[in-house]
This record gives sequence, structure tokens and C-alpha cells, in this order.
Amino acid sequence: MGIPYPDIDPVLIQFGPFAIRWYALAYIAGLLGGWWYLRFLVRRPPHAMKREEVDDFLVWATLGVVLGGRLGYVLFYKPLYYLANPLEIVFVWQGGMSFHGGLLGVAIATLLYCWRRRLDVLAVGDAIACVAPIGLFFGRIANFINGELFGRPAPDVPWAMVFPNGGPVPRHPSQLYEAGLEGLVLLAVMYGLWRIDAVRMRIGTLIGAFLIGYALARIIAEFFREPDAHLGFLFAGATMGQLLSLPMLAAGLAFVLWPRRRA
Repeated sequence: MGIPYPDIDPVLIQFGPFAIRWYALAYIAGLLGGWWYLRFLVRRPPHAMKREEVDDFLVWATLGVVLGGRLGYVLFYKPLYYLANPLEIVFVWQGGMSFHGGLLGVAIATLLYCWRRRLDVLAVGDAIACVAPIGLFFGRIANFINGELFGRPAPDVPWAMVFPNGGPVPRHPSQLYEAGLEGLVLLAVMYGLWRIDAVRMRIGTLIGAFLIGYALARIIAEFFREPDAHLGFLFAGATMGQLLSLPMLAAGLAFVLWPRRRA
């Protein structure tokens, strides 16, 4: 039977043609929450940034998340569609963002910002890795409100839900699974590692820990999430999200092992 899906209007407030959507508020909450938390983290050694530098970086991070997330979705998930409809690439209000693309966007923004301000890019990256789960949490909650990226059929699961666009079959609320794993659990793990002086002072280790943690969380969650209809299952029955997480896992292991060898 499942439990009723809380059908929440994706539009919070609308004034004529102008609408405030939960999806946009999720991005704002993630960016502002990350900005506040980053200001807190940089007070401890290795003091990757000054507080005013954190304030300036917020603009760079916003551009990296939005541009990278959108272009990542276009290139990874629907390249042929957007090749035929290039104007729709800028229609971000219609949905369609990729975390892996957003990660690359933020990485590029971080590299450029650190080069311009002459900052240690790995030290800054460690701090950003600790705050990234905040944005992931709010993003997945927005996916749940929109009734998108729902899970696979689960008629025997007591907490399964019937999503508006998922047919009459109860499904896993996989958005909430991802919000818990990629958001809350990963945030707690990163905070616990950050509190350990030996880990924090091995520059680059926290970047690796985040990449490993996210990759594992995403791979696990994808077993409960319905694959994108236009992609389905890919190589060896894996989904696109799982395949994109494998390079992250490898890169994370490299970041964790490299500071140990350097030390």
C-alpha cells in the first residue's frame, strides 16, 4: 500500500509571472549554509582562507555550482536532446542539474580563485569538502518536493510512496535516502575527520575522504533509485550515477594516499 506522498507545490509563492520555487530556495540554503560553515572551519589551522576571502568565494562557488551542474547534466545525461534544442540549456528552472558536473564546476572555480588570491588550493579544497554535504542535503530535499528522481518499485516496503509521475506502484523515497547518506551522514563523517588535527593538517586528505564518501553513498543509493528513463541501465547493469562515481572513488583514494606518502 505504501504511505501517502506529501504532494507539495514546487512553487512556494507566485506573483504573476514571477515564482519562487523550492528548488531555487534549496540552492540558496545550501550556498548560504555552506558559506556560514566555511567561515567557522577556517578559524582552525591550517587557516586556508580569511573570512573576507570566504565571503568573496561565495560568488565563485555559486557560478561553479550552477554552470557546472547544468552543463554536466547536458553533457552526461541528455547530450543529443540539447544538441537539437540548444536554447533549452539555459532553462534551469525546468530542472536538470548534475552533482558530478557541479563538482567539476566548483573545482574549476576553486582553482581560479586560489590562483588569483595566491591561496593553497588543497587546503581550501579540504575546507570546501567539509561543507559540500550541506548543499547535497538541501538539493535532495528539493528533489523530493518536486517528486523527481524517485526510487524503484518497492510494493512490500512499508514506507514506500506513490509519486505523481511514477505510476501507481509504491516506490522507494530514494531522494530521502540520498539526503541522509550524501547529506547528513557524510556531513557528520567529514566533521569528525576535520576535528582530528593529524587529518586536518595532512593537506588534501579531507578532499579524498569526501570523494570516497560521496562515491560510496551515491553507488549505494543508486540501487534504490529508478534509473533515468532515457538512459536506463548501462554497462553491467550499472546506472549513470554509479559509473560517474567510480572515477570519484579512484580520485578520492589517490588524494588520501598521496599526503601519506608525502608526509
